[in-house]
Amino acid sequence: MEISIMIEGQDGLTWPRWQRLAQAAEDFGYAGLYRSDHYTNMNPPEKDSLELWVALTWLASHTKRIHFGPLVAPFSFRHPSLTARMAAAVDDLSGSRLVLGLGAGWQVREHEMFGLDLLEIPERMRRFEEGLDVVTSLLGSDTPVDYDGAHYQLKQAILLPRPQRPGGPPILVGGNGKQRTLKLAAKYAREWNGTGQTPQSFAERMPILDSFLAAEGRQPSEVKRSTMIRVIYGRDQAELQSKLAATPFGAEEWRARGALVGEAGQLLEQLAALAAAGCQQVMLQWMEMDDIAGLESLAKDLLPQAGKL
Repeated sequence: MEISIMIEGQDGLTWPRWQRLAQAAEDFGYAGLYRSDHYTNMNPPEKDSLELWVALTWLASHTKRIHFGPLVAPFSFRHPSLTARMAAAVDDLSGSRLVLGLGAGWQVREHEMFGLDLLEIPERMRRFEEGLDVVTSLLGSDTPVDYDGAHYQLKQAILLPRPQRPGGPPILVGGNGKQRTLKLAAKYAREWNGTGQTPQSFAERMPILDSFLAAEGRQPSEVKRSTMIRVIYGRDQAELQSKLAATPFGAEEWRARGALVGEAGQLLEQLAALAAAGCQQVMLQWMEMDDIAGLESLAKDLLPQAGKL
């Protein structure tokens, strides 16, 4: 199992924090570093928030090993042709390490604040599918593309220079929906990512995804399976209890909600259950951006054993 780190980019992310986190992920042996793509949080107060693609461009040229990307970039923020152009360029800059996480969008508050059209869910999902169509067409075609959708239209559009990686960076489709989301992942993605999945809920989605892949003529091995999950880690019981006391839930309720909670041994047991359910990568949602020592300790405790799961 791969262990990566995920940061909430709208929750106080500054350049010094991003730079420290990138160096930590690279130095401590994590597989990747991912971040959300939001203007702001669901509730006040407002906090610092680095723009996604500006931050990823810096990361591409200042790291050499880790894979990285958005979890996830919504089409409600950017036209898919712009997303495809930026993704191809950042992937090339990084030496083919970008994972292009894409989503439909969901947070009402930021869309209202900045005048962005979120759309009702059925139309939002139609726009999402069209966006995936446009991105995959532009990244994958060496000849000009025409596209006539309800939300997007292309006329003899082509990306130049062509991506160095054939077909461009792999697409990750994020979302927990058992039908529409998994169906889109089976059609367009090379990775599906669920949020806050328990081992049971993760396992429930595996045969559904496999059935959609079969309908597309694809093999189960063609789509990597991952989850982004909150982690509450204590180097000892005293630290763990102190962290839990600052949250609204106890350890068991957090676990029922799809979080990893505990000291190293407890975390490894929970990771093993996710691996048995079919999960191949966990993106640990690390909320304490300034706790670099905690990230180092977590890496030493988890990574050698997680690689054996």
